[in-house]
Amino acid sequence: MIVCSCNVLSDTEVRTVANTATRRTTSYVYRRLGCRARCGRCARNIREIMDEVFDGAKVGRADGGAVLAAPADKQP
Repeated sequence: MIVCSCNVLSDTEVRTVANTATRRTTSYVYRRLGCRARCGRCARNIREIMDEVFDGAKVGRADGGAVLAAPADKQP
């Protein structure tokens, strides 16, 4: 699904960046995807996706790091 019409960014692209993000900011996502905010209407959606990835889908790893779980509908 397209979450940013100005830069034609999909939720998949945003999730990919969020999975490897070192910062939880929309500007980080824009920068990593080689663009910048234009009208700003997508910022809320990008932030919500990042929050989902950072807060909702992390599970512990034996070495203390975090690994992201698959979405509930994609679980085996």
